Order: sequence, then structure tokens, then C-alpha cells
Amino acid sequence: MSSPGLALAAPRVFDGEAELGPRTLVIRDGRIEDLAAEPPPGLPCTILPPGTILAPGFVDLQVNGGGGALLNDAPTPGTLARIAAAHRRGGTTSLLPTLISDHRPVIRAAVAAVAEAIAAGMPGILGIHLEGPFLSPRRPGIHDPARLAAFAPGDVDLLTGLGARGVTLVTLAPEVAPPGTVAALVARGARVSAGHTADDGTAFRRALAEGLTGATHLFNAMSQLTAREEGAVGVALVDDRVFAGIIADGHHVGDTALVLALRLKGPGRLMLVTDAMPPVGDPRPEAGFTLFGRAIACRGDRLTGPDGTLAGSALTMAGAVRHMVRRGGASLAEALTMASLTPARWIGRDDRIGRIAPGLAADLVVLDRDLAVWGTCVRGEFARAAA
Repeated sequence: MSSPGLALAAPRVFDGEAELGPRTLVIRDGRIEDLAAEPPPGLPCTILPPGTILAPGFVDLQVNGGGGALLNDAPTPGTLARIAAAHRRGGTTSLLPTLISDHRPVIRAAVAAVAEAIAAGMPGILGIHLEGPFLSPRRPGIHDPARLAAFAPGDVDLLTGLGARGVTLVTLAPEVAPPGTVAALVARGARVSAGHTADDGTAFRRALAEGLTGATHLFNAMSQLTAREEGAVGVALVDDRVFAGIIADGHHVGDTALVLALRLKGPGRLMLVTDAMPPVGDPRPEAGFTLFGRAIACRGDRLTGPDGTLAGSALTMAGAVRHMVRRGGASLAEALTMASLTPARWIGRDDRIGRIAPGLAADLVVLDRDLAVWGTCVRGEFARAAA
């Protein structure tokens, strides 16, 4: 028997690609049933305030932590629930918990925790993003060099251990992946992205031929475009096969680079990600946290290690949307697409999330005039944002 459901009457609706104007969204059994002109009789209806916009819930493919928790520290379903709850407050309704480079037993534990969470029906957990450990020691960023590794027999199976139970995203440096590795990962269902790479572009293009389709935090921890060498940045910007994540927080990427990336990639290939760390959703973010024995300081919304290296972000997806609109050259429609439909499409989940259409999951965000989160809906459960 179907549930009574609910309706959301919005003054503006963005469906993932276009603004539709006033609509009433009808939700039953956690799914969108209809986009109507008026609320159906007898159905509980929440009337959203003037100036708000109802949009697809944000899809963040790079989330290391939140709510004071870091996946590497405790790869358990409890940690995943804590992270997802913290990011929902920033408008994220679906995410890939991300494991920073670590030893193989930790990778195995993280995959098992995600599998358990998905089997239990935990809202918001799409799968796992394994960022490393197969990265370039020349571009480690904040990753612990002692935890970087070379591919060994069995590693493809390890990285793809989640199987069909959820999405697996693997970030690697193409130059450290033996020929055929990317093809093997893709054949087992993984999405593969280039990141933390010092490649001149040669290995990146070889990996593209094997099925790699992503670039992780564009511009950061990767070889740059120069007058005579394309580097990873150049390949990512000009090759239409590449979906590129970008951290729009005012620290990782300058505004001119944001504008350039958007002009070259467009909102259909450029995705917003947070690369978020434990301070997101933590009541005491200024306390910082520890990453592999190194103290990470939180000053405002900037996270740095002892040597000043950026250590992920304190960014929410709503904050990334605001930054792209105010300083990154994006229209609101473009920024919302970058935060929802584009990442959903890259991981092959746009038939479920990332859009507002009948039959899709009722995973939604409501933004106010200042593009702050007014409320969210996850699987049809609507909640107002905390004051």
C-alpha cells in the first residue's frame, strides 16, 4: 500500500536543467510522482516561502569527512551516517564517502563499511571514492607519502570489492598505473579519475583510451598547462570525455581559473565537489583535527597542515554553489547543474537522482534568496534546516 505522501508547493523549481517556474511537487513512497500546477486534494502540502527555489539534492563525489568524523579514522557505518547527516545540512542528499590514501587493510574495511551501509538502506550513501593510494609521490598534496603504494597483484580486486552494490570511484595517477590497469578497473564497473599526478599528459591520454573519464579536483595536485606541455590540467580542460570535479571555495582555485574551466568544460562536464573534512558540520570547527599524526588547522574556512599545504576543505555544496554564482562566472542554473545532474550523470545515476522528474528519488534541496539551505528532502522525508 502506498503512503499518503506529501506535496511541496514551490515558487520556483529547477529540474536539473531548466527553471520551470511555480510548481507543486507530489511525492509518494520516497519518489516524485508528479509536477502539478496545484496541490492534489487531501494531500499534506508544505508551501515554500517566496524567493526560495526547489532543486535536485546535491550530489557530492568527494567527501572525506564531516560532523567531526573522518572516514580514514573509523571506517564504519556509524562514521558514514555521521558524515551524511553533516552534509545534508549543506544541501547534499547523495555522496561518495572518500578514503584518502591508506594501507590496504583500511581500504578493505572502508569498502566493507560502505557495503554494510548500503545493505541497511542508509540514505545518501552511493558507494565509495578511493582517492589513492596509487598516486604520484611528486604530487601528494596532504596525503601521507608513507601510505602511497605501487600496484600489486590483487589490487584491482581490492579496489572494486564493492561490486554492483554501489558506485566505486577510483582516483589514481595515470603514470603509476601499469598499462591495462584502468581498463581492468573499468571492466569491473569502476569509474576512474586522474588525480595527484605529475604526468605530462601522455599517461593521461593512454588512460583515457582505457576508459578513464574523470579528473579529481581540477588544478589541484596535478601537472599544469604550460606553453609547451599540456599536463593533466590541459588534457582535462580540452578533452570532452573528461568530467572534472572542482573545489569552489576561494582557496583551492582562483576565480579566473573557475571562469576558464566553466567556459571550456561547460556545466555538463564540470562538477562541484567539496573535498570536505571533519570540520564541516562540527560545532567546534576551529578545533581542527589530526590527519595521520599531523595537526590540521582550521582558520575560518581554510584548512592547512603544518607546512601550509591545503588539507581538503571546510566547504559545503551550498557554499560551492554560492561561490560559483558570485565569483565563478556561473548562472544559478549552471551552478545547480554542476552540483546535481552532472555528477549524477557521470556515475550513471541520473536515472535515479540529480533531476526532478516523475519516477526519480525525492532527494531535494530548497534554497533561499541568499542560496542558503532552507530545507532538504531525502527519500521523501522533508526537513527544515536548523535556524
